[in-house]
Amino acid sequence: MFTDFYFFPFHAFRNQSSDLVATVSTRSCSILELLRNKKLAKRLWLQHTRIAEAVVLKIFISSLQSMEFESMLVSEHFQSWKKPKEQKAIIIIVLMAPLYAIDSYVGLLDIRGSSTFFTFLDSVKECYEALVMAKFLALMYTYLNISISKNIVPDEIKGREIHHSFPMTLFQPHTVHLDHKNLKLLKQWTWQFVVIRPVCSVLMIALQLLGIYPSWLSWTFTMILNVSVSLALYSLVVFYHVFAKELAPHKPLAKFLCVKGIVFFCFWQGILLDILVAMGIVKSNHFWLDVEHVQEALQNMLVIVEMVFFSLLMQYAYAAAPYRNASVSDTSDKKKE
Repeated sequence: MFTDFYFFPFHAFRNQSSDLVATVSTRSCSILELLRNKKLAKRLWLQHTRIAEAVVLKIFISSLQSMEFESMLVSEHFQSWKKPKEQKAIIIIVLMAPLYAIDSYVGLLDIRGSSTFFTFLDSVKECYEALVMAKFLALMYTYLNISISKNIVPDEIKGREIHHSFPMTLFQPHTVHLDHKNLKLLKQWTWQFVVIRPVCSVLMIALQLLGIYPSWLSWTFTMILNVSVSLALYSLVVFYHVFAKELAPHKPLAKFLCVKGIVFFCFWQGILLDILVAMGIVKSNHFWLDVEHVQEALQNMLVIVEMVFFSLLMQYAYAAAPYRNASVSDTSDKKKE
């Protein structure tokens, strides 16, 4: 009895010591595991950083290629500067691809930018897009020797039928005859986007900075802009169908596809990315980057790569060869006009 009583504290102390040693050992293992995880995390971080740097470098090279192609085309037009009115419009149009590439590359450099920052970048692209549409229609008018401001419409194209499709038939007759009034209306349908796009951009950025930009307001601006750009593109399509024969020597379809293609890909791939994010296919595995910024990065990368191909297409559609081979008499006649 005494012996048991004497050794009881010792046994208790020995059990507590064992528990203490086990706890210390467990904590030591946890610390070692944490250190190993930190080393692994650092190694993975370095790998991801190198991959990101390689991707950004390749994207930067793609941006330079787009700029190189278009700068060559612009320099060729300056060397063959014989029809300034046409070539000024062409230069504005062909600069669309490198501007989109540069704008998207800036978005990649500040990948964690605010929503206001990305709204500003999108606004720059879309405002220039509006200007390009207006200049494209002006170029087509110049090819046909049409001047709305001077009320010049060649007699051979007057009276042609314009067939409107739904939903324009809700506001216009199904068939109208071409005259100065209808040509002016087509021009107004294009230029309304040139006005509406910058106004909406300024309002969107201002409201975001003020912190009063709910989702319903965002959808309202989206609907307004979609209707506006659709009307502008519709006017270009109608104009092409009416004058396809006269415009054939100027490759109008290739010229139109350059403009329409850039708008089409940028818009619909954005919609596709929205769907992929909503379905959980596109997601973020980085603690420092949310899925919205991943989506913006993917959109910018796709735009930069696509601009290289559109730059090559513009080399064909807006080539300077017809102006290089133009005779001096053509130039003097153009000046008289």
